[in-house]
Amino acid sequence: MEENIKKIKDSIRAIPDFPKKGILFRDITTALKNSETLKLTVDELCEQFKDEKIDYIAGIESRGFIYGMPLAYKMNCGFIPVRKPNKLPAETISQEYELEYGTDKIEIHKDALKSTDRVLIVDDLLATGGTAAAAVKLISRVAKPVGIAFVIELEELEGRKKLPEDIKVVSVVKY
Repeated sequence: MEENIKKIKDSIRAIPDFPKKGILFRDITTALKNSETLKLTVDELCEQFKDEKIDYIAGIESRGFIYGMPLAYKMNCGFIPVRKPNKLPAETISQEYELEYGTDKIEIHKDALKSTDRVLIVDDLLATGGTAAAAVKLISRVAKPVGIAFVIELEELEGRKKLPEDIKVVSVVKY
């Protein structure tokens, strides 16, 4: 297990000063192109939630789609895209959230979930926690979020503090 986490962590490239000076960007593309680390990552996320009854994976745009789809396939459940505004064709419900300078919004189709559905929210990265917290609020309005899964967590940004304590939060790799 520890060896697998190390392989995943070692496969994630660090790019200094991207997208702006002073930021150390954790690039998952190097982990995605390697079939072994892609499989290890999906397997690790699946293992963390194997005892939960999951009806749907809700993947946060866009990199939550990358990990959410194979996870949904492996866990034999459906996939719900959590999108930025005006990307979904049918009627939506939305959740606004605060950014450093302003606000943003995420949406799901209004008919995507029902109150008895149990949902695992998936994204590639937990940084400040704003998007993930908004996804939990959005899903909570129509269904039961049972967990939030990330590939990477940037611990110094304390994003986990914005997430509800009664929902299981898992990060495969922590920096």
